[in-house]
Amino acid sequence: GSLLIKAADQAPRGVTIYGQEMDNTTAALARMNMILHGNPTAEIWQDNTLSSPYWKNPNGSLKTFDYVVANPPFSTKSWSNGLEKDYGRFEFGMPPAKNGDYAFLLHMLKSLKSIGRAAVILPHGVLFRGNAEAHIRKEIVRRGYIKGIVGLPPNLFYGTGIPACILALDKKDAAQREGIFMIDASKGFMKDGNKNRLRPRDMHKIIDVFT
Repeated sequence: GSLLIKAADQAPRGVTIYGQEMDNTTAALARMNMILHGNPTAEIWQDNTLSSPYWKNPNGSLKTFDYVVANPPFSTKSWSNGLEKDYGRFEFGMPPAKNGDYAFLLHMLKSLKSIGRAAVILPHGVLFRGNAEAHIRKEIVRRGYIKGIVGLPPNLFYGTGIPACILALDKKDAAQREGIFMIDASKGFMKDGNKNRLRPRDMHKIIDVFT
């Protein structure tokens, strides 16, 4: 839940927090974190976001939000387990059965309002992998949904040493968007024990993408 908390802290007038997490322990820790950090009304639901999205409208469509942030599991191979309804998320194509990165990205896009914005952390491979992912990527770019891309260094996140990236999504004025703002922060890090940490000046460059 720390990502939701950090995003909420940037809201000048406050926000209502909704979240969904598949792992029961992580969901429980997120609920506790919300209380400890002054967000007791936050609603964190435990279930599979892709096969059983909880946040829906009365008519059964996905609920849409002003802002969405996510750090989904990298390249999960079992993302389609139990998937019975697509909720219109895969209009640009079905992601590979053994790689769920674009499934999460398309879920986020469908969960945004027409002027909504999002940030998602994904493995660097989403920027260049081919076949079905290339077609989906082309359609997302063609519609102007990607405002910015930040390339990150390897060994930055717990549990994986592969390089990652941040995609900044913005539906507002997407039809008029003519380019993508790109930052290569792959060399902008300092050693911090066994992990890498972004330098403060590179963090400020990244923040500029989202403001």
